Amino acid sequence: MRMTLVRSFAIIVAAGAISCGGGYSGSPSPSPTPTPTPTPTAGVINIVGERGNQSFNPNPASLTANGMMTWSNTDGTTHRIVANDGSFDTGNLTPGASSAAIQLPAGGTHYHCSIHPTMIGAVNDSNGSTPPCTGVYC
Repeated sequence: MRMTLVRSFAIIVAAGAISCGGGYSGSPSPSPTPTPTPTPTAGVINIVGERGNQSFNPNPASLTANGMMTWSNTDGTTHRIVANDGSFDTGNLTPGASSAAIQLPAGGTHYHCSIHPTMIGAVNDSNGSTPPCTGVYC
């Protein structure tokens, strides 16, 4: 009787292991790797100081293929870059700060520092020509 009980127990344990997948030897399916969304590359204009039309480098800058541009303050003073037509404003850029990438018009643009109005710059159009400048900052 005791031997029958041990055999019955062994059969139950073996059946349980098989039913729980104990005999599976395959590898799990890999999870799909998400494809990263490419980030558009923005051109960079460095703010180098209060020097009129030499305050930005490069000046004029060339429009990137996607029309994005950032301003990086490499000067020791806070600056705020604004389009002459008011279409963008970087907000205050403290020393060492950079603006977010800004979408510029395909025709290029003129801009200035609203804190230091003698600081002026331009971004060429997609053909490499500086757009005509109108207004008080030209």
